[in-house]
Amino acid sequence: MKGYHISRHNSFYTIGLNYKKADAEIRGQFSLSETAIDALLTEAHRMGIDGLLVTSTCNRTELHGFAQHPFQLIKLLCAHSNGSVEDFQEVAYVYKNNDAINHLFRVGTGLDSQILGDFEIISQLKQSFTRSKKHGLANPFLERLVNSVIQASKRIKNETEISSGATSVSFASVQYILKNVDAVAEKDILLFGTGKIGRNTCENLIKHTKNPNITLINRTKEKAEKVAGKFNLSVKDYGDLQSEIRNSDILVVATGAQQPTVSKAILHPKKPLLILDLSIPKNVSDDVAELEGVTLVHMDQLSKMTDETLARRKSFIPQAEAINAEIIAEFTQWLETRKFAPVIKALKQKLTTLKAEELDFQSKKLNDFNEHQAEVISNRLIQKITTQFANHLKGNGNDADASLELIQQVFQLEIEKR
Repeated sequence: MKGYHISRHNSFYTIGLNYKKADAEIRGQFSLSETAIDALLTEAHRMGIDGLLVTSTCNRTELHGFAQHPFQLIKLLCAHSNGSVEDFQEVAYVYKNNDAINHLFRVGTGLDSQILGDFEIISQLKQSFTRSKKHGLANPFLERLVNSVIQASKRIKNETEISSGATSVSFASVQYILKNVDAVAEKDILLFGTGKIGRNTCENLIKHTKNPNITLINRTKEKAEKVAGKFNLSVKDYGDLQSEIRNSDILVVATGAQQPTVSKAILHPKKPLLILDLSIPKNVSDDVAELEGVTLVHMDQLSKMTDETLARRKSFIPQAEAINAEIIAEFTQWLETRKFAPVIKALKQKLTTLKAEELDFQSKKLNDFNEHQAEVISNRLIQKITTQFANHLKGNGNDADASLELIQQVFQLEIEKR
């Protein structure tokens, strides 16, 4: 692709893949590190692309930008990731112009998220735009588009309840504890595993139970200490797991092991014990439920709680889509005005030149010629004529390009290339 130069302002495309058709392994092949994104943007700039946005999360990788053909963007993605064009074509989607704009709005407003109403993507979009700007790849179109998506996400967050009621398993687990455990603030809680789910659960436990007696254990003690330090909690060694479980009322398991880490053999509870297993795959053996006084709740049971929340969220989809449609219409209107502006400006300059020639001719021909009055009248006529053309272009929908071309031909306009 070296030495290849794309002419400015072609079509706007979105090319990408997400959780709907691409499994975690394929998404991993096409994921882009920050270094890879910087290298991709550098090459795009060298190619002459003047607007490109790159997003890469655990659920999706997408390029939004200008090209003569989407394959140019697909090649860029494959060149800077571990994915192949063949694999991409199996699971990918390509959107063009209005469809690409609509897609970015759906992504940025949580309507296309794996969890409906998840607005985490909007901060990632902001970071992506900042990176594009740093590489000189944030043209006015892209800047206005991203700002419009941010505006839509704020309105949907404020005016609907599409993100109300947390849907994370960590939140659902804490809700379960609050509903089923009396005097939870006085119970001894042990959290085993301080990965992402463990950390989130820890935050939710502290926030909602007001319990100071939370102990953390992790195979790597330093990780547990990092989380504990943030919340001023106690940390125990992995070797103390068995004795700590014995002293606990509630055990939350959020480890990332491939085999169960908590089995019937290590449990010797001296009081009733509630175990919540938030791990995939299961990290608590099913047979622990056979022990007297032990209650085991698995992630799939907690997921049903999140399903109820999602069902409620779905009822707000039409309201969210209406807000998106409103802001997309405003963006499209801005886009059209931006497209017409150079032609209207050139038309006004042309009419002003014709006016100046005519006034000069008439002032020499007529003895009592009133130049001031003629100037006022002709300026008003120019304003009315250009307004008439502008209104025609705005209301002309799909034929606007043909009208623009005709106006340029009739008046022999020279438009500055941007």
